[in-house]
Amino acid sequence: MFSDNNKKGGRPVTEMGGGQPNRIEKNTQIKGDIISQADFRIDGQLEGNIKTSGRVVIGREGKIQGKVECVNADIEGKFNGELMVSDLLSLKASAVIDGTVSVAKLAVEPGATFNASCSMKGGAAIKTHTATTNAKAS
Repeated sequence: MFSDNNKKGGRPVTEMGGGQPNRIEKNTQIKGDIISQADFRIDGQLEGNIKTSGRVVIGREGKIQGKVECVNADIEGKFNGELMVSDLLSLKASAVIDGTVSVAKLAVEPGATFNASCSMKGGAAIKTHTATTNAKAS
């Protein structure tokens, strides 16, 4: 019944990377810290910290105040605090970022508000930039 033999050819559940994504829905407010291996989508509000080895998505109505540590992040909503992304941070046009950001790669759409102290880590060299961008697309 719980054999290690996998007859369907897929990976056993214990080897699947991250599990099911988590979602904090609109009109939901959470205060506290979250630690997970799975992806997160925030459409509500979080006051606290998230640490995950997956992706964090902040939807257009989503808001996080706290510290986020993740591999990738896509932000459409609001973030205030410390953001540590080990790979790609993608800011959509509606994103509003305030605080401290540490990333390997950064993609910013025109219209995003990025008021942050930003450290970009690439290869062996560490580059530190302070950027304030408030470009609005016409």
